Formats: sequence, structure tokens, C-alpha cells
Amino acid sequence: MLGLLGIVTLGVAWYGGSKMRMIDAQYSELTDVEMPDTAKLIRVNRLSNAMMYAAYKTLVYDGRSAQAKAAAAEELASYKQAVQYINEVSATEKDAAAELAPLRARLDAVQEVVVPALEKGLANSEDEARALLAKADERAVTFTTGMKEYNDRRVADATKESDRLSASATAAGTALLLVALCAVAGSLGLAFFVTRSQIAGPLDRLQDAMRGLAGGNHQIDIPGTERADEVGGMAKSVLVFKEAALRQDELTEAKKRAEAAQALVVETLEDRLAKLASGDLTAVIDSRFDPEYEGLKQNFNAAVAALRELIAAVIESAETISTGSAEIAQASEDLARRTEGAAASLEETSAAVSEMDQRIKATAAAATKTVERATGAIEVVDSGRSVADEAMQAMTRVSESAKGIDNVIEGLDKIAFQTRVLAMNAAVEAGRAGEAGRGFAVVADLVSALAMRAEEEAGRARDQLTATQTDINAAVDMVRRVDSALGAIVGDVNEVHSLLEVMAKDNQVQASAVTQVATAVNSIDQTTQQNAAMVEETSAAARNLTSEVASLSEQASRFNAGDRGGRKPVRSRVHAMPVASTPAHAATVTSVRQTSAEVEEWASF
Repeated sequence: MLGLLGIVTLGVAWYGGSKMRMIDAQYSELTDVEMPDTAKLIRVNRLSNAMMYAAYKTLVYDGRSAQAKAAAAEELASYKQAVQYINEVSATEKDAAAELAPLRARLDAVQEVVVPALEKGLANSEDEARALLAKADERAVTFTTGMKEYNDRRVADATKESDRLSASATAAGTALLLVALCAVAGSLGLAFFVTRSQIAGPLDRLQDAMRGLAGGNHQIDIPGTERADEVGGMAKSVLVFKEAALRQDELTEAKKRAEAAQALVVETLEDRLAKLASGDLTAVIDSRFDPEYEGLKQNFNAAVAALRELIAAVIESAETISTGSAEIAQASEDLARRTEGAAASLEETSAAVSEMDQRIKATAAAATKTVERATGAIEVVDSGRSVADEAMQAMTRVSESAKGIDNVIEGLDKIAFQTRVLAMNAAVEAGRAGEAGRGFAVVADLVSALAMRAEEEAGRARDQLTATQTDINAAVDMVRRVDSALGAIVGDVNEVHSLLEVMAKDNQVQASAVTQVATAVNSIDQTTQQNAAMVEETSAAARNLTSEVASLSEQASRFNAGDRGGRKPVRSRVHAMPVASTPAHAATVTSVRQTSAEVEEWASF
């Protein structure tokens, strides 16, 4: 059935795949070839219009202008592009080459008229060019009309081809669906037949056998055990149930025999356990049991004997524990009172040490802040020294610059001198020239006077510069004195800072020591309080133990344990005994001594 369904599925897949590949190839032809070619032909129509537009632009502009020449070049480029598109479509579509040839001829005819029109337009022969362009317009209209009709036919054919491919794909899908439905229906029919004849029938017969077996007919035959499939496995499993039922019948008979022996054992145990419940520990089993229950009899008798000995030992131990628990309770009460007193003293000591710890910490914090202020003062003084150093360097640079200015003034003085010499020479030459050099002599006198005035101003500038240098040197000396004073201040502040650091470290060490002492005292206080609580709990536990031992003795006296060897009950006695040194008390004393030693050490420090 599965093989048939697989063959049909493969056939449907092969048919559907081949059909889809054919449709895909035709769609690829339509989208990859015909539609791009149609777009190229539509561009040819647009290029023909561009040719005419460029030709008319030569009439608008002067023939010698760059615009007219560019329009002529644009027309030629449009024509070549249109021809290229037509040639490409003719090469890819052999069937369309015959229809495109007349359109190509019409485009060439338009170009034949446009070329001379362009020449006339470039020569500014507008009337002749306009006549040729009118003729070219008629041919262009014929070309665009024919191209439009051809493009419309191509678009209509492409639409029909697309509709045909869509219908083919729909038909292929319907056929595949029908074939698949037929294959599924045939497979279901075959499956129903096989299931009914090979599975349901044998299972019905096996079900009848199982019902008979469940009804108590353990001799019924189980059909299908000879089969090697799953139904045969189920039949063999039912056969196992049948054999188990037969063995169960045998076990039922044996169970009835065992129940009688078990009833005797149960009755005897109920009688002896009732005696044990009433407190009679001498109740043992004397009846004779089957061999399989003989071990139970021996174990019961041994358990009763052990319980009898245990109760006797419990009674004797309860009397001894009662005496010891009373003594422990008295000692615990005494220790609790003493521990409470020690805890109160330690609590007061802890409060005092904590207050000392807080005050020393406050002192350490103040010392730390003082060190920080001293550090800030040192930084401020260092900053002042840096500023003074920079001021001294700036004044030194000013002094050097003043020296440079002196050199410049000296140069100006020399220039003025040479200018006056030249003016004198010019006056001499003007005197030799006589009347003709009189004006030149006047200019020479003016230049000489200007040179003398420049010498005077240079002298004044030199004097002023000398005074300025003297003030600068005095300022530099003062800045050096300020720097020396700041250095001395820095030394003193550093010494104070060192002393403050030592004080701060000492305060911190003291704070740490007191903190350790406070921590130790708090720890001892908590330990002492815990010890006091533990002692109180121990005392309460001892009192509870005394009452529990009395109750235990009372309960144990209810049992009949036979002869106890002449032992007499011992009364509970409480003796006043001195309080022994318990481990908790010893630890408390040791902690207090250590704390006292630490406090004395801190005080000496």
C-alpha cells in the first residue's frame, strides 16, 4: 500500500515538475527577452521625438552658437541609439526582424531629411531648414505611428501569452490535485481491506478468548499463537496469562492450607500481646507451631525475655538518674546566679570601653583633618613659590628685552647721525649748484633738523630704558627675597606636618587598640550572657529530667518483671553539693582575665 502510494506520489511530482519547468521557461522568455525588447522599441519612439526636438533647437539658436552645435550632436546620438535598439531586437528575435525592417527604413528616411535640415540650421538658413523639418515631421509621424502599432501588438501578444501560461499552470495544479485525491482514495480502500482481513478479524477472535479467560474458563484455546506478526505476539502473551491462571489455581489450594496454620499463630500472638499490653512480661508462647512459624515463636519469647530484663534495668537506672539529676539541678542554679552577676559587670565594662573608643576615634579623626589642612597649606606655599619663580623669570626676560631695545636705540642713533652727514653733503652739493639747487638745500636742512631730533629722542629713550632696567633689577631682588621667605615657611610647615602625622598615627594606633579591647569586651559580654542562658537552660533541663525520671519510675513500676534479685527501690535524694567548675564557667573567667590584661596594657600605652 505504501509502495503504491509512493509510486503515485513520484509520478505526480515528476509531472508537476516538468509542467512547472516548461511554464517557467516560457515565462523566462517573456520576461527576460520580449518585455526588455518591447521597452527598447518604446525608447526608439522616444528617441525619434528627441531627434526632431534637437533639430528644431538648431533653428532657435544661432547656428554658430554652442547650443546649436550641441543640439546637432544630440540628434545624431539619438538616431544612433535608436538604430542600435532596433538592431538588438532584430538579433534576439528572428521572427520580429521582418516587421522591424520597414520601421528601420522609415527611421532612416527621417534621418535623410533631418541631416540637411541641420546643416541649413547651422548655416542660419532658417527658411530652408524649416521647410526640410516640415517634411521630416511628416515622415516622423509615419514612423512613430507604425512603431506604436507594432508595440501595441507586442504588448497584446505578451498579455495573451501570460494569460495562456496562467491557465496552463491552473490546469496543471487541478490535474495534480485530482491525481493525488484518486491516489489517496485508492490507498485508503486498500488499507481498509488489509486492516479488516489481517488485523481486525484476528483481534476479534483473540478478544473472545480473552473474555472467556477473564470469565474463569482457564481451559479455552488461544487462537493465533502460530502467527509471527504482532497479533501472534499478543496471542502468545494471552497464552502466558492462561498458564498463570492455572498456576494461580494451584496456589489457591496451598493458600487455604497455610491460612489455617496462620490463624493458630495469630490467635496465640493476640493472647500473649494482650498480656504484654497489661504489663505482664512473663507471658511466653508454649503452644506448638508449624515448622515455618517456629522461628517466630522463638523470636517472640526471646524478645519478651529481653524486654523483661530491659524494664528491670530501666527501673534501677531511673532511681540512680533521679538522684544525679537533683544534684545537677542544684549546682546549675548556683552557677546561673554567679554567671548573671558576672554578665552584669561585663556589660558595664563594655559600655565604658565603648565610650572610650568613640572619644579616641573622634580625636584620631580631628588629627587626620589637621594633617590634611597642613598638607593643603604646604601645597599653597609651593604654589606661591612657583608663581614667584615665574615672576622672577618674566622680569629677567623683560631685562633681556630691554637690552635688545638699547641695541635698537643705538642703531637708530647711528642712522640719525649718518642721515645728518648725508644732509650736510646734500647742502654742500646744493651750494655748488647755485640757484638751481636752492630747493634741494632747503630739503637738506629739513632732513638735518629731523636727524638731530631723532638723536635727541634716542637719548631720551636710552635714559628711560636705563631707569626701567634699574627698577626691574630691584623687583627681581625683591622676588628672590619673597621666594627665600616662602622656602623658610615651607620648611617650618613640613616640620609641623611631620609632627601632626606622628600624632595622627599615634591616635589611630590608640583607636585601634581601644577598638580591639571594646570588641573583646563585647565578645566576652555576649559569651557570658550566652553562658548564663545556657546555665539557666541546663538548670531547667535538670529539673525537667528529675520530673521525667520520676514519671519513668512510676510507669516502669506498672510492669511485672518477675523476681528482680531482691533489689529494693532507691528513693530520690537531693544533696547540697559545692558548685564544680564547669567548662563554660572556666572559659568565662579566662576571657575576663584576658580583657583586664588588655585594658591595663592600653592604659600604660
